[in-house]
Amino acid sequence: KSTGRSVPPSLYLRRNLTLAFSDETYKTLANGLQITKSINSKVFEMVTKNVYEVALQTILMELLKAVASQTKRTAKFRTLLKRIDKTLRNIEPVLYANGRLSRVLDRPEKETKMFVFYLENGKELILKCSSIKCWNVYKKFVHANKLIRLDHELLRFFQVELQDNLSARFRSLDLGGEVVSSITNQAGGFSNSCIVPGLPDVIVGLDSHFKEVKRMLLKDDIRVLTISAPGGCGKTTLAKMLCHDNEIKGIFGDNIFYVTVSRTTSLKTVVQKLFTHHLNVNNCEFLTDEEAKNELEKMMRQMGSQNILLVLDDVWSESESIIQDLKFSIPGYTILVTSRFVFSRIGSTYELGLLNDEDARTLLCHSAFPCNEEQINVPDDLVSKMVKCCKGFPLALTVIGASLRNQDMLKWKTTLQKWSEGQSIFDLNNQILLSLQASVDALEDLPIARECFLDLGAFPEDEKISASALMDVWVELYNLDKEGMYTSEYLLELSSRNLLSLNLARKDASELEGYCNEHYVTQHDMLRELAIHLSSQEPIAQRKRLFIEIHGNVIPTWWTEETTQPIDTRFLSISTDEKFSSVWYDLKAPQVEALVLNIRSKKYTLPHFIKKFNELKVLNITSYGIYPTELHGLSLISIVTNLRRMRLEHISLSPSIQSVFELKNLEKLSLIMCEIGNALESCIVDPTMLPNLIEFEIESCYDLKEVPAGLCNLLRLEKLSITNCHEVNALPEGLGSLLKLEMLRLNSCTRLSKLPESIGKLHCLVFLDISDCLSLDSLPDQIGDLRGLRVLKMSGCHGLEELPDSVANLTLLEDVICDEETSYLWSSYESDLCDLKINVVEEDRFANFMKIVG
Repeated sequence: KSTGRSVPPSLYLRRNLTLAFSDETYKTLANGLQITKSINSKVFEMVTKNVYEVALQTILMELLKAVASQTKRTAKFRTLLKRIDKTLRNIEPVLYANGRLSRVLDRPEKETKMFVFYLENGKELILKCSSIKCWNVYKKFVHANKLIRLDHELLRFFQVELQDNLSARFRSLDLGGEVVSSITNQAGGFSNSCIVPGLPDVIVGLDSHFKEVKRMLLKDDIRVLTISAPGGCGKTTLAKMLCHDNEIKGIFGDNIFYVTVSRTTSLKTVVQKLFTHHLNVNNCEFLTDEEAKNELEKMMRQMGSQNILLVLDDVWSESESIIQDLKFSIPGYTILVTSRFVFSRIGSTYELGLLNDEDARTLLCHSAFPCNEEQINVPDDLVSKMVKCCKGFPLALTVIGASLRNQDMLKWKTTLQKWSEGQSIFDLNNQILLSLQASVDALEDLPIARECFLDLGAFPEDEKISASALMDVWVELYNLDKEGMYTSEYLLELSSRNLLSLNLARKDASELEGYCNEHYVTQHDMLRELAIHLSSQEPIAQRKRLFIEIHGNVIPTWWTEETTQPIDTRFLSISTDEKFSSVWYDLKAPQVEALVLNIRSKKYTLPHFIKKFNELKVLNITSYGIYPTELHGLSLISIVTNLRRMRLEHISLSPSIQSVFELKNLEKLSLIMCEIGNALESCIVDPTMLPNLIEFEIESCYDLKEVPAGLCNLLRLEKLSITNCHEVNALPEGLGSLLKLEMLRLNSCTRLSKLPESIGKLHCLVFLDISDCLSLDSLPDQIGDLRGLRVLKMSGCHGLEELPDSVANLTLLEDVICDEETSYLWSSYESDLCDLKINVVEEDRFANFMKIVG
């Protein structure tokens, strides 16, 4: 208005306006608008703020459009994109209502700059989603973590605005001071004091943990240490022990700051508590998180050379950014965190284990028998059985022990009897349920992750669960992508919340090409029981998932009484022991989509009612016995026409497997640790067999000597894995007819001496794994025809002395994962392959030896 000139729209939208709020930027604005230094500063401020306001609105609008477009274009990150879209939709009303955008621009310059930085980079991050290749799972992991970080930053920035809304609502009510204080405490999520709490009278089983955590805490390079475990395992007690330890107090003196954090909080509130209760600064109020953080850092730096220990107790995943913000680069400053979650990106983690039998017994007896002579009335074997039921879980031992205090032997026996009859420990004591269920309730914003946790109850106690087996179930039940990206996301999410333990066969990140059968999940017995308990709240006929355990031939009473009643379950699991003789009652469950059969007997016949499961999509049959189970009744499978995924593990196959190859809609077949013999030779012959099979896995089948030539008739095959099969010495020459093959895994086939020359015809192949093929002494010249190959894994190929010159034609090759010896063979081709990255992995000599003798 002052110059009479219109401002070009491009000036408003210039990218540098959203990335830099420096003096140079203001000069650029001033020149573009032809505003001279003589103009009133308020006018200048108003004009520039309008420019930024338009730019900010534009970026938000573009970010929403990017999320919408990528959600339609790619399935790989759809869950995370929907989560970000929901966050953006939630903050829109806060952003634009009642001049709220101006309030955002009134924030400190650095804070607003960071917010706009996340918006602008968030747009670029989201637009990259469709370019991340499905075969590169490691890059998918990294990208997924960046999307999660973006979502957290958006929520964190607007947390102040949302809290201001809440405070305004409180101020508008004429409430008494005590009520307002109570509401504020609940919203902030803190206890009334930051003083280090006292220790319990008796501490059992934490001595060794205390020594190790103390050792880690006092290491010079430790800035953040997290004690992680499920609720009720003693994390807080361990943190208190450290704070009260004389050596720790001698090092940190009075500078041990203890704050209890819960799910809903802000950085500003944490700092206010620290100033009020530890630094004796009263009536301190901060307008923003950034201001609070800066003031705390300033105060800590003024302490000079004093050591400082900040304890953040009971931190939830939503508050991970608070830990990150409090990581000041101050000598002698350490943060100790206790959490049910694992913050792998922040510092080191100590995972607190459960009690051993001796300590568990001590804790139970202390709780049940305050005076030792009272135990005279309860036999030792009865106490031992009760200890076993509590499974080393401290909270359960304490609570159950207290409930049996001053009770006679009859009460002990009836309590054990209820457990033996199938009643859960959670039925007997609500306190334990509430403690553990809180971690599951925290998944309310991730409903599929909660469902995935509950599904874990379908697998046997104290057994490893293959990550690949979980993927099969979750892909079909929850319509996840078949590449396993979402499955990986949920496994990582549950692992980070200590609801399961995820064990990766290979720790090196460059080797995470996907969740295969070498990766597995374990779960604490108490958490498994929690999953079963939460899945069993509705009447049997109405449960979404139904877990049945049969001991001997004793069928559950409800089953024998209600054989005519249909059951609505979608996920059915039936576990039997070694004494089960395959005597089945009828079961009407027309909605079953996933069936898991856990077996231990030497011989097993499939239940006859399986032929009525018209909606069945996933079938998992696993034997946990010493020897492979001889499976009968496979002919029933051919009637189940909608079956898409089938997994047979530790099963002795027979010619009856022919019926499996008649399934027209089967997309994935997995044979794991199976006794195959000659069963496959007569099966994969007819080109019409398995017309829709996309993925075929043969893993650790020790007696497989020859891969049947008929396998090459599976023309739609995209993934083929023949791994840890030590008797296989050759592949069929017709392998090149699998023109759609994208992934070929042959690792640890120790007697495989050569690859077929026809491999060069696999122009769609992007991933090849020949690692630990110890007998492979050369690669065919046709290997150079794999123009689409991007990843080649070949560590442990000690027989290779040279590479064919044709490898120079692998122009798209990005990653070669090999040992140091093989890396020298590739070094001469680096100039020809400009995108090539050679990843040298450390050789495990013991593992190689086991593969040879295996």
